[in-house]
Amino acid sequence: MNRFLRYGLPAILLLIASASLSAQAPSDTASKVQDSLVNELNSQLQDLSNQLEYVNMQNIMLQKELERTGNKVRMDSITQANRKHIIDSLRTLTPGAPLVVNGDTLLRLYARRGGITPELRVKTAAEKIDDLGHRLTLRADSLFVFEGDYTSDIMAGNEVVLSISDIDGIWADKPRAELAADYTKIIQAKVMEIHDEYGLRRKLWGLLFASIIIVVQIFLLILTNRLFLHWKKPFMHHVVRRLSPIILKDYEFLNVHRQGIIVMTLYKVLRYLLILFQLFVSIPLLFSIFPETETVTFTILGYIWNPFKDILLSVVNYIPKLFQIIVIWFCFHYLLRLIHYFAGEIESGNLKISGFYPDWAKPSYYILRALLLSLMIVMIWPLLPSSDSQVFQGVSVFLGIIVSLGSTAIIGNLMAGLVMTYMRPFHIGDYIKVGDTVGEVIEKTIFVTRIRTRKNEVVTIQNSNLMGSQTSNFTVAARNYGIIVHTKVTIGYDVPWQKIKDIMESAALATPGIKHKPQPFMMITALNDFYVEYEINAYTEDAVKLPAVYSALHANLLKRFFEEGVEIMSPHIYARRDGIDTQMPEEFK
Repeated sequence: MNRFLRYGLPAILLLIASASLSAQAPSDTASKVQDSLVNELNSQLQDLSNQLEYVNMQNIMLQKELERTGNKVRMDSITQANRKHIIDSLRTLTPGAPLVVNGDTLLRLYARRGGITPELRVKTAAEKIDDLGHRLTLRADSLFVFEGDYTSDIMAGNEVVLSISDIDGIWADKPRAELAADYTKIIQAKVMEIHDEYGLRRKLWGLLFASIIIVVQIFLLILTNRLFLHWKKPFMHHVVRRLSPIILKDYEFLNVHRQGIIVMTLYKVLRYLLILFQLFVSIPLLFSIFPETETVTFTILGYIWNPFKDILLSVVNYIPKLFQIIVIWFCFHYLLRLIHYFAGEIESGNLKISGFYPDWAKPSYYILRALLLSLMIVMIWPLLPSSDSQVFQGVSVFLGIIVSLGSTAIIGNLMAGLVMTYMRPFHIGDYIKVGDTVGEVIEKTIFVTRIRTRKNEVVTIQNSNLMGSQTSNFTVAARNYGIIVHTKVTIGYDVPWQKIKDIMESAALATPGIKHKPQPFMMITALNDFYVEYEINAYTEDAVKLPAVYSALHANLLKRFFEEGVEIMSPHIYARRDGIDTQMPEEFK
């Protein structure tokens, strides 16, 4: 076709023109005219040929453009198909970023938009939706879609709420415009829902309800106070008439006046509890009117309910361990009662164990009791609430350090008391001597021992001091061997010692409490420069009356010496003898 237009068409036109000229003017003039026509035709043919060349060039360029455009369309469709295939394969693996507003999931975005991640896109959109909903005034048709070259933007005035790209459409398997329209409806509904809660109309109704609640609460407070004040005197008068003193044995534990004070206090507490209950209802109700302060309501309720709930759940969860503690306490309680029974039998003498003294029974019981109670505490300790917490352990260590530092002397006295119990150096009622203290043991504990002296003074001595001191037990010696009472006198050399022996032995035998068997005996203990020292020794079994025995023995010695005319002398008296009468009563001179 191109060749025909280029070569065939000009030739046909040239032949037609030649034929017409040959038929009309065969002369020279005709030949000239024919030549001019031929030239003109050639010129026209040349122009026509040029035009055909231009058309051919345009045709070639158009064909190339058509070929290039077709390839691009085919490539775009292939790329689009590949993208959709990839997205379909990732759809089950990619959860997407949910657009969540006030707990509601509105939609999900899967694709990036430039360098913005889906998570950041939904976060920004959620903030703008929430901001739109919190505005006091808002039209229902305030959101619209603006179609751009590459995105469909969901707009609110001049603000972009969310931009939808082609990739988002592929993920949703919808055209971009259709997807943007669907998302606009969803966002519009959520914005209006938030606006219904936070809008101006809701604020006005909230203020009205809040005013009503405040007025009602003030009225209830005034009414409660007036009612309690009005019924105060009749109530107290009625209660006091029915009260009577509470007496425990001979002690008046609570008289009518004290009971009235307690009842009055309970009456006031009841009023405060009622007012507190009113506030507990009204204040959360007041805060729950406005959505902005609704969380405060749950916070206030949580302050009251959460501790109660935690305590209740802790008690319920602790019940199994509580039963374990009860079982452990039950076993140790009756084991201690059994040991106490046998200790009482041994102490009373009904049960005799070879080598085990009756006075060991009670201390041994106390030792076993302390050991068993310690074992019980060790078994119960891990079962106590929060026993494994660091605070509990820290307090336990702190108390242990305090007890260790402050109980050194106590532990020393305790151990000394236990050792002395099994050593049995003395018993209650024994007459003993500890250091310079002489008296009767009236109390013996694991920490101290109390002694009543001859002057009726009660001396308390720590058991640790008793362990480090020399102790003389006159009662045990008197019971088993007899105590020797002894006293000394000094007599001059002019009196025969046989006479002194008779006087002193007869005076001892005449003393109440002195045993005749073994008989008293005299000993010459010293021969000094100016006198002889004599000592009388006699046995007695009454250790408690030793002071009385000594006093009676001294009185009898004075009486017998004076009766025999023997002067009791000393170096001082002997040095002043010249011109001085004998130192005796007048009836014995």
